[in-house]
Amino acid sequence: MSKFKVVWLFFFLIISFPSHSQQLAEVKGSVTNTSNEPIHGATIVLSGTNKGAKADKNGFFKISGISFGNHQVTISAVGYQTINRSVTCSKNVIDLSGIQMTPDQKIMAEVEVIGRSTTSEVTRQPYNVSAIDAKKLYNTTLDIGQALNRVSGVRLRESGGVGSNMSFSINGFSGNQVKLFLDGIPMDNFGSSFQLNNIPINFAERVEVYKGVVPVWLGGDALGGAVNIVTKNDPGKYLDASYSYGSFNTHKTAVNAGYISNNGLTMTLSAFQNYSDNNYWVNVRTADFNTGKYTNGRRRRFHDTYRNETMVYNIGVSNKKYADQLLFGITLGENKKEIQTGNHMDDVYGGREALGNIIQPSVKYIKKDLFVKGLDVNIFGRYNLGKERSLDTVNRRFTWSGESEPKDKNNPNAPGGENELRDYRFNNNNGNFIANLSYAINEKHHFMVNHLLTTFDRKGKDKYYPDLEINKLPRKTTKNITALGYRTNIADQWDLNVFAKNYNQKGKYFEEVKKNEIYKNVETTVNKLGYGFAASYFVNPTLQLKASYEKASRLPENNELFGDAQDLSANPTLKPENSHNINVGLSYTKKWNEHNHIIIDANYTYRNATDFIRLYISPLSSNNKRESKYLNLRSVLNNGVDLNLKYFYKNQFSIGGNLTYQNIINNTKYEPGQLVESSVYKDRMPNIPYLYGNADAAYYLHHFGGKHNTLTIGYNLQYIHAFFLDFPSLGTPAQRFIIPEQLSHDVNIVYAMASGKYNVALECNNLTDATRYDNFEMQKPSRSFNVKFRYFIRKK
Repeated sequence: MSKFKVVWLFFFLIISFPSHSQQLAEVKGSVTNTSNEPIHGATIVLSGTNKGAKADKNGFFKISGISFGNHQVTISAVGYQTINRSVTCSKNVIDLSGIQMTPDQKIMAEVEVIGRSTTSEVTRQPYNVSAIDAKKLYNTTLDIGQALNRVSGVRLRESGGVGSNMSFSINGFSGNQVKLFLDGIPMDNFGSSFQLNNIPINFAERVEVYKGVVPVWLGGDALGGAVNIVTKNDPGKYLDASYSYGSFNTHKTAVNAGYISNNGLTMTLSAFQNYSDNNYWVNVRTADFNTGKYTNGRRRRFHDTYRNETMVYNIGVSNKKYADQLLFGITLGENKKEIQTGNHMDDVYGGREALGNIIQPSVKYIKKDLFVKGLDVNIFGRYNLGKERSLDTVNRRFTWSGESEPKDKNNPNAPGGENELRDYRFNNNNGNFIANLSYAINEKHHFMVNHLLTTFDRKGKDKYYPDLEINKLPRKTTKNITALGYRTNIADQWDLNVFAKNYNQKGKYFEEVKKNEIYKNVETTVNKLGYGFAASYFVNPTLQLKASYEKASRLPENNELFGDAQDLSANPTLKPENSHNINVGLSYTKKWNEHNHIIIDANYTYRNATDFIRLYISPLSSNNKRESKYLNLRSVLNNGVDLNLKYFYKNQFSIGGNLTYQNIINNTKYEPGQLVESSVYKDRMPNIPYLYGNADAAYYLHHFGGKHNTLTIGYNLQYIHAFFLDFPSLGTPAQRFIIPEQLSHDVNIVYAMASGKYNVALECNNLTDATRYDNFEMQKPSRSFNVKFRYFIRKK
């Protein structure tokens, strides 16, 4: 009988254990302030137990393993009134989404010192990093590129107006030396429909700028820094729609919407459109067909219309046991750009065009504490199926007056081509995949592995030369970059990151054996090793010191190797460039009282680069054209400093400015195969500004015309010192072309009503109508006026 009782007891324990284990609940939810902004770091504690959690950057939290019954939950955050809430756990999941915390005015002064926004947290990293809070610029007509142009050490150089060709620079390193990321995913394969200077600022939540050493989790082979655009990932439901109209018949529209349901269903939509005639005034030389003489004058651009439409849609789930976020997305877009000039303002076109589209599926998977606590996984993948088209079919030559004549007067009906007859359609078949795995042993020790795979395979065909052998030849690359990192931090005072990277690139291209269109295939493999560290130390809560070093390599990009099928020629023999990079800086925040404070950032930059890849523009040819392509320069040395200051008084006034100086020197003493010292040795590198800065000021009138209305009056100044277009030692002083000093002013008035639900902005850019240049004297827009209307609503 006793054995029978033991068996029954054992059986009872087996069937009762699962029943008992099911009596555990999970409490999850979200925390925001009264403006519906997530409160990162809010503490949620289950009274009388050791169970609790902290809200993540989106305000989400989760506490598991709670026994059934009545419990008291306490929600607290620095600067907010504590909330106590009774919860009855009678089912497996209790949802507390939509908790709103009210600011505690008694301790707001302390909040300004201790409480930090996500943007502030980014700048506390040991890297030389700046962060733009994009939300503060939502009422402006700025695109992301224009917003970046106001950051110290940063220059976005454009060849014209809306949608023009652009080159991005950080501390003198530009183009592909600076890598662009979208939510940590490289933007290498986005095509012409999705670029920094056509993405509205409303598309982003913040923009991070890494000057020099780049974190392991971003991956890639940046040589001079990186930009990471962080998009909106807000909880709840929101709609942000805007429209602007401006000079030169410019129209811009943006719509951002998001939906996250209580069961985790997640949908996000970002769509934007840009259109402009770009018919602004330029100071140019106009040729006379009859006399051949040139006259200087002011003309309107007449063949520079640009338009693009882009949509990014994601659908998936959030806050599930198997995934914090699993999203499947699609990016669709197209653009059309009329080409007014070539590589110089003297190259005038009236019929050339470039067109493109983007069809890009994507997948994104994020999971914290996968299998074990502290193991975080991020996986992203994208592949672009879009196509590009280069069109040149008009057999005429144009002047800046808009007049034209046949290129060949003896044969006016000959097939077209202002530059060369072309209707070349191609797709780059490029994609990238990135996986990031991190493991936190504890709060002080973290390990990370990152791998990036990118592919490129250009295929194209010219309508007019369908059998042209050169268009059938391979242009392929496969790039693999693997990084290992370790991080340790001590008492929120010391922070040290060390890392190593392996760079691998395989390429397939062709080279001409003889000048009779006989080619042979060439396959290449490149392997490089890099390493570095980034460290910071808080002397006190207001003063942070930073230092970083990296032995960096950058593998040539596809447009550098194979050209862009428009104005950029191919150079498949380019070598990878390498650099020893050093950054030293400090960040200081002084708060006198709850009303005013000042922020100072100062940084020193050192770059010693070999096989430096630079854009070369040839002299005018016999047919009045210039060729552009990328070349290696054996050695380049850069010493630079940048300084940024910002002062705030109460919540009424702010003023700031930044200044950058960069001395980028050609350190190549002997050219390959030469025994005589180079004539441009120790010359400053041409066509790169070496001294520039910005200043801004804003005055806020709160409760203007209503309790929750704010009127803002803003001003921005931009200064660029004169710089040489070519190496200074080439030619006599009279032949040294100089891009003159530039000073421009922008003003704006923004009226936000009903706590930002309705917004109107008026802007004047280039108030004094100054002549401004960026790339090879390519003039930027003259004075313009814009008005923007924006509507924003959020619900929980």
